[in-house]
Amino acid sequence: MNLPPKVHLVEVGPRDGLQNEAQALPAAVKIELVQRLQAAGLRHIEVTSYVSPKWVPQMADNHAVMAGLVRQSGVRYAVLVPNLKGLEAALPDRPDEIVVFGSASEAFSQKNINCSVAESIERFAPVVQAARAAGIFVRGAMSCTVGCPYEGEVAPQQVGQLARLMKSIGVQHVGVADTTGVGTPLKVQRAFEATLQHYALHEVSGHFHDTYGQALANTLAALQLGVAQFDASVAGLGGCPYARGASGNVATEDLVYLLHGMGVHTGVDLEALVEAGAYISAALGRPSGSRVARALLARRAAGSA
Repeated sequence: MNLPPKVHLVEVGPRDGLQNEAQALPAAVKIELVQRLQAAGLRHIEVTSYVSPKWVPQMADNHAVMAGLVRQSGVRYAVLVPNLKGLEAALPDRPDEIVVFGSASEAFSQKNINCSVAESIERFAPVVQAARAAGIFVRGAMSCTVGCPYEGEVAPQQVGQLARLMKSIGVQHVGVADTTGVGTPLKVQRAFEATLQHYALHEVSGHFHDTYGQALANTLAALQLGVAQFDASVAGLGGCPYARGASGNVATEDLVYLLHGMGVHTGVDLEALVEAGAYISAALGRPSGSRVARALLARRAAGSA
């Protein structure tokens, strides 16, 4: 296989993961999680979001979390913003990157943000313009690129249309997201091929949920196309509140284990990453959602018994 020699990982656990957990954690715990993740070698971290606390109470402490970080040189700190008001709230906290979002599914867009796909892009156009004027990188998350809980299978043409719209408003990078985890490798590859009609290979990334156990297979399918950036969530945190039954993103530990096993460089210390996952899992009062972490922790416990 002709795989990329190096993969860039975007750790989304502190934002995409924790915002979909039922319980809200203290800001100090979130800050500690980010510190542990960057100490493990992760250089791109989604920290928080600036959505109304009415809708996402888990992220109501966004200012406190951003203010409490001990920033490391070379680490990109990303935040999600839903609109211009969210961007204005985020600017004083000095994010390196903002994430805007759109769905390839009309039904999901209506259920998620109460507007059509085209309307969502119109809303984000001034956000993207203002962020770039402020020197902030803009990444777009494209949800439901292979399947939707409301309208079923999503055609590659819908994905290409969303990518074209994202490109038209100045979004610099897009993530192809299997929000509900229903994707399989060939469907994922077709979604990427549609996206690559509008973005260069280095401007796209993968974001896979593991609901049906396909996240690592889908990652390999994307790697075979040359995709070299992926989102992952430590300990498999999170899910999707608008997609019933969807599990969390692929666990960062599992993805790192896969990549290292194929000789792909990530710059991440797997042992330190497992410790970070164990920390946040303990804070949530449950075992890690990462199979690799559970295996390594069990082996460690057996060795010390």
